[in-house]
Amino acid sequence: MSTRVYIAAILGLMVAGVLFGMGAIPVLMIPALSAKADVLLPIVVILSIVLTPPIAWKMAPKLTVKPPRPRALSL
Repeated sequence: MSTRVYIAAILGLMVAGVLFGMGAIPVLMIPALSAKADVLLPIVVILSIVLTPPIAWKMAPKLTVKPPRPRALSL
C-alpha cells in the first residue's frame, strides 16, 4: 500500500472525530434540535462516516514529506 493510504487511514480517525463533533454539538446544544436528537444523531454519524474518506484522501498528500530540492552552488 502507498504512503498516501497509510496517512489517509490515520488522518481519517481524526477527521471522523472532528466531523462528528461538528454535527453532534449543535444537535445536543440547541434545544429545538435536542428534541429530535434520536433522529439527528444517527444522521450525524452516517454523514461523518460517509464524508471522512474523501476528506482524508484529499488531505493526505499535503502531509507527506517532499524530498529536498538540490541547491545551486554559489561561488
